[in-house]
Amino acid sequence: MPSRFFILVPADFSLPRDACSYGYFLLAPNHWQPRDQSFSRVVNLQGGPAKVTVVQPDGPGKPLKATSDRTISKPERLQAIAMFTRMLRLDEPSETIADFHRVDRRWKKAGAGRLCRSPSFFEDVIKTVTSCNVAWPSTIRMNERLCNVVGLAGAFPTPQRLARTRANTLRARCSVGYRDQRIVDLAKLFATPVNRGGVDVAWFEDPSTLDDAIHEKLLGWPGIGPYAAANIMQLLGRYARLPLDSESVRHGKTLLGFKGSDAQIMKQVKAHFEPFGAHAFRSYWFEILKHYQSLKGSSHTWDRATTGKSFTAAKMK
Repeated sequence: MPSRFFILVPADFSLPRDACSYGYFLLAPNHWQPRDQSFSRVVNLQGGPAKVTVVQPDGPGKPLKATSDRTISKPERLQAIAMFTRMLRLDEPSETIADFHRVDRRWKKAGAGRLCRSPSFFEDVIKTVTSCNVAWPSTIRMNERLCNVVGLAGAFPTPQRLARTRANTLRARCSVGYRDQRIVDLAKLFATPVNRGGVDVAWFEDPSTLDDAIHEKLLGWPGIGPYAAANIMQLLGRYARLPLDSESVRHGKTLLGFKGSDAQIMKQVKAHFEPFGAHAFRSYWFEILKHYQSLKGSSHTWDRATTGKSFTAAKMK
């Protein structure tokens, strides 16, 4: 029997806008259904995987109605609520969003401010690695294969399962290419207890931990360079740094009118968004998203299998 429960949201929260605010909503096991405006995914609960689907039928600010594909216990329900809270940033104070709108008033009317992420820090790290040096359709494929080949019942693989997976299996069956050993090594870091040198997730997610300390620690991990470190930081809610890549160059050239080499344009893009301070990435990303939507329609109308896989650099010019 399915379980049904509610998830409370901030007064400014809109599921279609805020779930579809960042590209990770298109990556497995996440599934956005444009037809009924539902967001679902298989989550790893203490009793095993379960598919949980949420909708917001009563509109912005009203609770999410959640349904699981199997009966889940009260502890599992609380676990699922915590996962969706992290994914949709439901614990980010409305005052923080209002502060962003004071810094950059362009997004106040639309209410944009929350950026979708994963239910765990580990998943955000691995998804960042799968987005480096590759076209977006390949990122989609990697995550689909990771879930189908390594994950249980289509869930995103746990650190423990990935840590036990051979690198050549990831390369051959999950299309991850050169990332194979790096993904295994990162999984081993997360699967190792903190007192034996493993990742202290609480330290990374503690607001009192300094940005520079987190950035330095990330750069010491396998496969994490400046772009990946900056992207992981924004997924942690630390928006002052920009993950600069070829997309930044395209944006600088076509939307901001910057000229010069790729390196020069990246410097100009960085300088352009520095005045937005702690909200720099939000301003940067919503500019990019606005451009995508001008070409492909509102993000809440996008489907992973069609629109999602059409995002390539050539088609974004």
